[in-house]
Amino acid sequence: MNAMTLVFAALCVFAIGYRFYGLFFTRKVLGAKIDRLTPAVKMADGHDYVKTNKYVLFGHHFAAIAAAGPLLGPVLAAQFGYLPGALWILVGCVMAGCVHDTVVLFASVRHKGRSLAYIATQEIGKSTGSVAGFAVLFILVLTLAGLSIAVVNAMHDSAWGTFTVFATIPIALIMGVYLHKWRDGDVLGASIIGVGLLFVAILIGPYVAASPTWGPLFNMPRPAIALTIPIYGFVASVLPVWLLLCPRDYLSTYLKIGTIAMLAIGIFYVRPDLQMPALTKFVSGGGPIIPGAVFPFLFITIACGALSGFHAIIGTGTTPKMLDNENNLLFVGFGAMLMEGFVAIMALIAACVLVPADYFAINTKPEVFATLGMATVDLAQLSAAVGENITGRPGGAVSLAVGMAHIFSSIPIMNHLMDYWYHFAIMFEAVFILTAVDTGTRVGRFFLQEMIGQVIPKFQEKHWMPGILSTSAIFTFMWGYLVYTGDISTIWPLFGMSNQLLAAVGLLIGTTMIIRMGKARYAWMTAVPGLSMVVITMWAGYLQVFNNYIPKGLYLLATLAIIVVALMAVVIVGTVRRWIELLNIKKTVVDPYGDPVLEVVPE
Repeated sequence: MNAMTLVFAALCVFAIGYRFYGLFFTRKVLGAKIDRLTPAVKMADGHDYVKTNKYVLFGHHFAAIAAAGPLLGPVLAAQFGYLPGALWILVGCVMAGCVHDTVVLFASVRHKGRSLAYIATQEIGKSTGSVAGFAVLFILVLTLAGLSIAVVNAMHDSAWGTFTVFATIPIALIMGVYLHKWRDGDVLGASIIGVGLLFVAILIGPYVAASPTWGPLFNMPRPAIALTIPIYGFVASVLPVWLLLCPRDYLSTYLKIGTIAMLAIGIFYVRPDLQMPALTKFVSGGGPIIPGAVFPFLFITIACGALSGFHAIIGTGTTPKMLDNENNLLFVGFGAMLMEGFVAIMALIAACVLVPADYFAINTKPEVFATLGMATVDLAQLSAAVGENITGRPGGAVSLAVGMAHIFSSIPIMNHLMDYWYHFAIMFEAVFILTAVDTGTRVGRFFLQEMIGQVIPKFQEKHWMPGILSTSAIFTFMWGYLVYTGDISTIWPLFGMSNQLLAAVGLLIGTTMIIRMGKARYAWMTAVPGLSMVVITMWAGYLQVFNNYIPKGLYLLATLAIIVVALMAVVIVGTVRRWIELLNIKKTVVDPYGDPVLEVVPE
């Protein structure tokens, strides 16, 4: 199959999904209103609640949700062939992921921009909400640890990538000051400044790395990077959202979308064939990368890009506090998820244009690859072209970078620049992931403030600096410690399972709200993917614990997995009971905004 065919199919599916399914869901099902004030307007404080231009907010939201998942998940899932991953991304993104992201964002906007746990408290019940709070906080710590480890692995001992990633921080500060102090609201001017400076940073990156003065400064070892990233997360959590977090995410979106657009153009120009077959012999299990069959493990391997619970944390964290108008739910919530789905398709293609034997040689340890009975084809030439040994580099990041560099360098005028494109892709992956880390840390601070505020009301005050500093420090330490002491092989599998359980809970809470609003006839749009993911993920969790963790003596991971499943089971049971309760209500009442609902709940 030619890669161009898959790109064209994805563009058509996503365009139709946005125009028809997305518009129907946001306007008809959710009833988004242009004249209903959002928390960014009603509760504006210049710190967290800030009315934001929809294009800037799209950039922030997309940058925050698009982390390692849409890049690494599809690459790892290529073990099964290109067809399973492509189908799950195309169908899952529109029917599950976009719906999930939009309904969760809508629910938070209607509840003063509060967290998923708070929404569960109001829509389902206090006990269920309390359990959800602990579950979400637990999952968020695991998520940020997994994402940060991926950044550490991409950036350590790479002066070029580290310099470019670090350069986005002062550039973002300049953009934030320009946009809110020097030229209030001048998005075009800020964009020109930010993109121009980013372009300069990318161009001079190789020279900085080669400099005897600056090169060693940015050629940081793994422990130094593992300490620096949590420090950055703490700073981004404490500073006003308009100063660093939002402009940096907006800036990185240009790099992300620009790179993916270039990759798509490169695919249309080069027209590479997918070397990976539609289905491999590993679809029924026994694969060297993913320890299980395509069903159910495909659905927890490809999360971001199809459906991801981490998006619920962003959708109930920073984004709802900046949405200027409910009509922009479609553009920000639905649209950003479609863009992430397209990123996932690009990542899948980049992996599948490699010769299968070369793909497996990169993504497995040498001793494992030796048992597969495969002979590499282009691996030696690829290693020489990028200037690094790429054999036995599991995790997906290296094979993705090689695949991207292979496509770019196939363009005649770039055929001698494969080493440049390889290192550019590594830097691109680090920037992609880091934007989710800073936003996730800020959301974790919100969670801790809410939870501690139940006992010490002072922590509920949004501008109380001791509360902001202490909760930011506590939360950053929680995931930073795991980053410094752990590795991706011990955290990432657990993250995959718990992440999809969180996605299921987000969909089920959204279903509860739709039913309460008197629109039960449309509840299937969120209930079907939510309940399906409950079954799939619980099954995957069972297989992980009893077929992987316990036989290998990984009892801590097994215990953590069981705890996550138990907490989520309590939330799911409470949610289904609430559905039954609401469906037994026969008469509607009018809420303070004049809408007929089955029951009025506090915002």
